[in-house]
Amino acid sequence: MDMQPANPDPQAIAEFLTRHPNFFNDFPALLTDLHIPHPHGTHAVSMSERQLIAMRDKVRMLENKLAELIEFGEENDAISDKLHALTLALLAARTPQDLVAVLALHLREGFAVPHHALRAWNLPADSVAGLNGPVTQSARDSVAAMTQPACGALAVKDASEWFGEVSPHLRTFACIPLRPAGAAAPVGLLVLASEEARRFYPGMGTLYLERLGQLIGATLVRMQ
Repeated sequence: MDMQPANPDPQAIAEFLTRHPNFFNDFPALLTDLHIPHPHGTHAVSMSERQLIAMRDKVRMLENKLAELIEFGEENDAISDKLHALTLALLAARTPQDLVAVLALHLREGFAVPHHALRAWNLPADSVAGLNGPVTQSARDSVAAMTQPACGALAVKDASEWFGEVSPHLRTFACIPLRPAGAAAPVGLLVLASEEARRFYPGMGTLYLERLGQLIGATLVRMQ
């Protein structure tokens, strides 16, 4: 009776080769005698050629990853420069009116944010357009409960009214509590908005948004 050899276990073969790294030193001819399918074609190649292909693929993957990291680094450098310019402008601001004007200019020209709304509370009684408009207690409570900026859908529902007639066209938002570093409670809220569905999205990095909130919050406290 013919006995068919059992099919080899690929995992067992892989483990054997891992445990015996000198195997191909003892049987060097196998590197050229064994032929395996080409990963990007239909013809067969030797094992040594396959290793070379694998190395090239790995190098290409690493090059792409490096290019991606460089791109991210350049983007972060650009954002950092813009935030630095805004910081200098806010340091030079002397009144809440100056703050409103500086912020509007830098958000529009520097960060290309098409729409924003700014509200602060517990400020002096003098009215400042675009800053101390009415804010419901519900909105204040929502902002107080935020531990970091919230991106995507509008996290503070009452803030929709702050955008006026453009509000129905806005699709994504970044709600940024204005909380000076070390402060227990926020002093206001900045909402960035866009008609683009992917401009602000859940899971996006919020480090610079948080720093922006701290910066504006500290400036407001300084002006009180």
